[in-house]
Amino acid sequence: MKWEKLTTLEIDALDRSIPVILNIAAIEQHGPHLPLETDARIGAHFLNELDARHADKVLILPQVVVCASAHHMSFAGTLTVQHTTLLAYVSDILSSVAAHGFRNIVLFNSHGGNQAIGQVILESFGAEHPECRIAMLTWWRIATEALLQVQESGFGGVGHACEFETSLMLYIDPASVRQDRVPGHSHVMTHDWANSDLLRGGKGALFRTMAEISGGSGVVGDPSLASAEKGSKITRIVVDSLAEIVTSLS
Repeated sequence: MKWEKLTTLEIDALDRSIPVILNIAAIEQHGPHLPLETDARIGAHFLNELDARHADKVLILPQVVVCASAHHMSFAGTLTVQHTTLLAYVSDILSSVAAHGFRNIVLFNSHGGNQAIGQVILESFGAEHPECRIAMLTWWRIATEALLQVQESGFGGVGHACEFETSLMLYIDPASVRQDRVPGHSHVMTHDWANSDLLRGGKGALFRTMAEISGGSGVVGDPSLASAEKGSKITRIVVDSLAEIVTSLS
């Protein structure tokens, strides 16, 4: 169910244990071949698929689409807000949900730059609302082992506007992909201890802008290996895992 599609009486009639899900996404550059809305489209896609399967078991909030993308600001079109702004804004939305008596809340993340502040939102909101249970799920982290079996590129081949994100957009909306502009592999490595990609974390974290990580291309990974078929597989894997986790909360 979509929160904004219901009437006040219909919201009021719902069981307050139903999981309420908020997607935090991004409007930012995705290389020469993907639209700025890529992270938002992917987040909405997964939740639409979840809703199609479990419409009476989940309640989906309107997306927060402009989030933490300061590391992309050297690329035209990127929109961002400060971490403190996002913390306050998302916490206020979730506090509204809690004020209406809903007690199972899921923060669903579809943008890497939201990961750190999302954890802060989780911990601060959870401490302030002991009557609620709040979880944070990032789509590529909830099914890592299965997604590794889909990946064709080697280490560093999935990251941003990459094999996975391009595959998902080819599946969701192929007309939005500028297929004549799909580049090859791009990922500027750094210290061994800090190297990572979408599915494999490093031993530590080193701040670099997206321009630095991508060598100026805006792409981290290998979108040349993308396909709609792969996007379909990724969708099934992620939504299977998401459904299992979310329905366990009710």
